[in-house]
Amino acid sequence: MARRASRSRPRLVLASLNPGKARELASLLGDLPFEVVSLSTIPGAALPPEGDESYRANAIAKARAAVRAAGAIAMADDSGLEVDALGGRPGVHSARYGGPGLSDAERCAALLAQLKGAAPERRTARFRCVVALVAPDGREEVVEGAVEGVITDAPRGTGGFGYDPLFYYPPLGRTFAELDPSVKNGISHRARAVAAAREVLKRWVS
Repeated sequence: MARRASRSRPRLVLASLNPGKARELASLLGDLPFEVVSLSTIPGAALPPEGDESYRANAIAKARAAVRAAGAIAMADDSGLEVDALGGRPGVHSARYGGPGLSDAERCAALLAQLKGAAPERRTARFRCVVALVAPDGREEVVEGAVEGVITDAPRGTGGFGYDPLFYYPPLGRTFAELDPSVKNGISHRARAVAAAREVLKRWVS
């Protein structure tokens, strides 16, 4: 997952142990002048448990932990699905929705069970992503991105991860799991947040 780069380039550590998320983040960083590595490559590195306060708090906590483990600039994100018919849930609990130890498919099933009988106009939702950047010298910045969609009544598509098979994106008429990764990476909540994060990183290395 790491991009090979000259040793003169600074390292950027992706503070995620989720392979799908780490690959997506790395692909979104494009040609920035960093050697991008996953936290999973740092011996003994770990992430703090996600809390209930906010995406922002979780992202900053993860980025700070990665900086301590790697001694390099770190990027962390926390993201979630906010369903209007459920009052914005699962939100910050998205990765833990339905209980511990569930697979992505099981979490999708739990969400659909909660939405059983909900009219289409009440199934509006959004993916939200908050990205935190932390540097060893103490610099910290946080940016955000979101994308609007609708929750389907059954999973569609085999790509992506998490709730992607349920998130229908009206402008393209497909769920995120039905989109080619290159297309999803141009429109997703994570893509929008990382685009803003890229500008921060460019300032930091200029």
